[in-house]
Amino acid sequence: MRVGILGCGGIAVRHVNAAKAAGLEVVAACSRDMAKAQAFTAVSGGQPFDDIERMIDAGLDLLVITTPPFARHGEAEHAATRGVNLLVEKPIALDYDAATRMADAVDAAGVTAAIGFMYRHGAAVRDWKARDTGPVGLYAGAYHCNALHADWWRDEAQSGGQILEQVIHQIDLIRHLMGEPATVYARRANLFHRAAPGYSVEDVSAIVFGWEDGRIATLNASNFATPGIWHKEWNVFAEKLTGRFTDWNEAVFTPTITGAAPEPIVSPADPFVTQMEDIAAAIRDKRQPLIPLCEGATTLKLALAARRSADERGEINVR
Repeated sequence: MRVGILGCGGIAVRHVNAAKAAGLEVVAACSRDMAKAQAFTAVSGGQPFDDIERMIDAGLDLLVITTPPFARHGEAEHAATRGVNLLVEKPIALDYDAATRMADAVDAAGVTAAIGFMYRHGAAVRDWKARDTGPVGLYAGAYHCNALHADWWRDEAQSGGQILEQVIHQIDLIRHLMGEPATVYARRANLFHRAAPGYSVEDVSAIVFGWEDGRIATLNASNFATPGIWHKEWNVFAEKLTGRFTDWNEAVFTPTITGAAPEPIVSPADPFVTQMEDIAAAIRDKRQPLIPLCEGATTLKLALAARRSADERGEINVR
């Protein structure tokens, strides 16, 4: 299976390594800057390109799109019309109309396409989903870091902000574990980066999702925590089981029975590799991947609603 990479940034390296670990052949990488593509392929292997059409002409089974959302201009849609299968990094787009256009084009072309929400591929998350937990009544998640990130990340017009760029992973996980919420209420602010050049995104946020039956999910995030530490966690409280996750691969499960012993869940599995194995198997078996591309549009809709709620300071009905 021949894999091409569109976008030669840091996350592209993770996908190259995952593709090789999954037994796929990385044959090409494309960047608008040929020198960058050449430097990338000198390490990753494959042929460098600065034109996606020429890369597709070289023959691809799977295109992995790792460009930032602001830099996407119909490449996924075009590749789909050429019969190329897709794995697209999150967020799928910066607005819902663009996201649905991409999902609709992929559906019309009949290719296999996945969105890169690798949290769902984590061993502990998959273990939880395989168990009889009963309904989840409460999800409490957090994401904290402290970095200026890339220039484009600091610009809300290009990245969408921390909610769309980082917190969206857990918004997707909430959908995965609890289903579709009815409402969202959020707050966000830029507290400590106002003087940083080009920094227009939030560095603190909190989100509450609600269901008509009373279930609740909460998320809080910041970008002024401990430098060099990327802290993520989520606690899931279900009728029959409690899960305290410190990673997609690490958790402690405790049955909601008096005296029940906690069960540690630990796995060295790389969710990027599991994700790549899933899309490859889906292509071979002509089935849907674990997370079809259309899921990227649905999760983006919730993230956009959370951001809008924060800006309008009011609860939004997301149904």
